[in-house]
Amino acid sequence: MANVRDLKKDINYVLGDIIEAAYVWEYANKGKDTKKTEAIVDEAITTFDELITKVNDRSVENKKAHFKSVNAELETKGRALIEKINALD
Repeated sequence: MANVRDLKKDINYVLGDIIEAAYVWEYANKGKDTKKTEAIVDEAITTFDELITKVNDRSVENKKAHFKSVNAELETKGRALIEKINALD
């Protein structure tokens, strides 16, 4: 992990791309129910808020391990959201 700024950018880009993919699906599938994509967007925003809060936590003793765990959590939650988008019908 290079630095905190890069981790914050990664969080922003990954979750921003997921939100964009949800909106692209909505646009490509006009007339279909959008409740599932709205739930995915809400979950992505909640995940963003949680991860940024964890990154900004200054009471962590081992920062390197903490940031690695935040990065791993981003990857896990990001993959789960992508799978939800791919499963939309």
